Amino acid sequence: MSNTQQLQDFTQQVRRDILRMVHKVNSGHPGGSLGCAEFITCLYQEVMEYSTAFDMDGKDEDLFFLSNGHISPVFYSVLAHSGFFPVSELATFRLLNTRLQGHPTTHEGLPGIRIASGSLGQGMSVALGAAEAKKLNEDDKIIYTLHGDGELQEGQNWEAIMYASAKKVDNIICTIDLNGKQIDGATDDVLAMGSIKAKFEAFDWDVIVVEKGNDIEAILFALSAAKQKTGKGKPVCILLHTEMGNGVDFMMHTHAWHGKAPSDEQLENALSQNPVTLGDY
Repeated sequence: MSNTQQLQDFTQQVRRDILRMVHKVNSGHPGGSLGCAEFITCLYQEVMEYSTAFDMDGKDEDLFFLSNGHISPVFYSVLAHSGFFPVSELATFRLLNTRLQGHPTTHEGLPGIRIASGSLGQGMSVALGAAEAKKLNEDDKIIYTLHGDGELQEGQNWEAIMYASAKKVDNIICTIDLNGKQIDGATDDVLAMGSIKAKFEAFDWDVIVVEKGNDIEAILFALSAAKQKTGKGKPVCILLHTEMGNGVDFMMHTHAWHGKAPSDEQLENALSQNPVTLGDY
């Protein structure tokens, strides 16, 4: 899929899925999921090389690790529409004894899920292990990750960031979702971190900044540029400025929808802003 309109249509359907999944069980995290819909769509529909005949090793495949696992609705939707499991299974989100738990886990055996990512701050460490394994196996494919900006307040990230550059792990592209918001408010109000760009550069990473992080063409351009920087001795970071709740006007420009489900009336309003494209489950 290379047509921008097709990617936009795919993203629109993903937004519908997110909204309906969270509404059905009155639980989940729509804000960050909506904000990252374009990015994960671009990864799986345009950028990554992978097989839907899933196995945990991922030999000769690009791999993706979702560190901020609470935005599982967007991940599940993209995986389903990319062929990893039936789209109809999205209707089981957050139900007991199903494979689509609120935070991704591995013991249910859901195709596409390689790590449990309920606890923030751990994804980069795991991804670096996978990246080094690929080097040992002479596998030239790339590791992609996604992290929340509030997640960077967890100290383990910075150990991993230091390790990646010191050990020249140059087959990894880590993307930070810079929406400036977390569950308790603005990230600057909860724990200001200063310039994330300056920090990554101080740790000797190559950094690409995307000011329009919900623009598909900007995302594709950044991912292409990032891939060209791999294999040159430095890890690569994309700083993606997104809008939490993107695509639903009353969910945007606030942290209130970080972990809140829409009412029946709000759902209908939100769905009317995102007409069906691929087909609802």
